[in-house]
Amino acid sequence: MRPLILALALALAVPVIALPASATATGPGHGSEHGPQRVQDLRDLARKLRINIGSAVDVAVLRAEPDYKARLNREFDHLTAENAMKWESVEPERGVYTWQDADEVVRNARRNGQQVRGHTLVWHNQLPAWLTTGVENGTIGATELRQILRDHITTQVRRYKGQVRAWDVVNEAFDEDGTPRQTIWLTHLGPGYIADAFRWAHRADPHAKLYLNDYNVEWNVPKIEATLTLIKQLQAQRVPIDGMGFQGHLGIQYDYPGDWANVMRRFADLGLEIAVTELDVRMVLPVTPEKLATQADYYGRALSDCLSVRACREFTVWGFTDRHSWVPGWFDGEGSACLLDENLAAKPAYDKLLTTRRVSGR
Repeated sequence: MRPLILALALALAVPVIALPASATATGPGHGSEHGPQRVQDLRDLARKLRINIGSAVDVAVLRAEPDYKARLNREFDHLTAENAMKWESVEPERGVYTWQDADEVVRNARRNGQQVRGHTLVWHNQLPAWLTTGVENGTIGATELRQILRDHITTQVRRYKGQVRAWDVVNEAFDEDGTPRQTIWLTHLGPGYIADAFRWAHRADPHAKLYLNDYNVEWNVPKIEATLTLIKQLQAQRVPIDGMGFQGHLGIQYDYPGDWANVMRRFADLGLEIAVTELDVRMVLPVTPEKLATQADYYGRALSDCLSVRACREFTVWGFTDRHSWVPGWFDGEGSACLLDENLAAKPAYDKLLTTRRVSGR
C-alpha cells in the first residue's frame, strides 16, 4: 500500500466484459453501441457494463452510520471487508475466533444481493500478537507454524464456503525489486507456503476464486515479471490459482500507469481472472478543481483499462467516501482519494465513472 506511480505508454481498447449469469444485465438498452444511456448509480453501471463494481467496507461505520450503509448498498454489488477478515481481527487470541465483524459484511451482502471478496488469508501485516511473538521468541517452530497457517486458512474459508466469491489468498508476496518479501512465512516455511495456501483454500471451498493480490503491479516491471514467473510455476505444479488482483493505490502527483491494460492482458493470457481490488486516487492537499479533474481522469482510465480486458471481472474501490479513508493516516498531507466527499456528495470522479461506456468488439 505504498504506490509510486511512474509514466508508461497508454494502451486502451474497450471490449465487452462477461459476468456470471446471476449478475448479467438483461432487457433492452444495455448495448452502449446504440448510444448513451442514462445511468442511475454505480450498481446500474455495473449491470450495463456486465462487471462487478465494489467497495471496501468499514464494519464499525456500517453499523453506526445509516447514510453510509444506505449509500454503500445502493451503489455497489460487491463488498470487501476492509479489516474484518484479517487474521488479527478473526483470531486475536489463539483458538479464540471473533467472527462478528466478518459475519456482518457477509450478512449485509446477502441481504442486498451483493457478492463478497475475502481479504486476506496470508499477509505479513495485521497478524495477531500471539502469532508473531511466538515465532520471534521461538516458542512456535516451523512445523507448528505450518499447521497454524493451514488451520487458519481452512477454518476461515470453510466458514464462508459458498458465500465468498473470491479470496485474496496471498497478499503482497514481493518487494519492489521483485524479490520475495521476507516474511515469517517465507523465512520459516520457505517459498512453498504460497502453493500450500492455495491448495488449502481450494480444499476448503472448491468453488471460490483464489487470487494473488499486490500493489504497484500496475507499473513496476520487476514486480510484474516476478509475479508472472511465480504464477507460471504454480500452474506447472497444478496449484489452483484463479486470479490476479491489482490493488491500484494511485496518486495524481505521479503519472497514470499507462501500460496497465497490457499488464492485465499478460496475466489474463495465463488463463487468470483479473480484478482491480483496492482502487483509490489520492492527491496532495488542498483540493482544487484541477486536481479533482485529474483524479476523475485517473478513475475513468482505470475502469476503461479493466473493461478493455475480457478477463477483468471486478472493479473495487478501497472505500467510497473521504469521510472514512485510510489515506490521510498513511500519507502525510494527502487525501481526498475517494469517489464521494465527506458529506457523501459525488465528486467529478464519480460522474466520470457513470459516463464510462463499453464498445462492442475490439
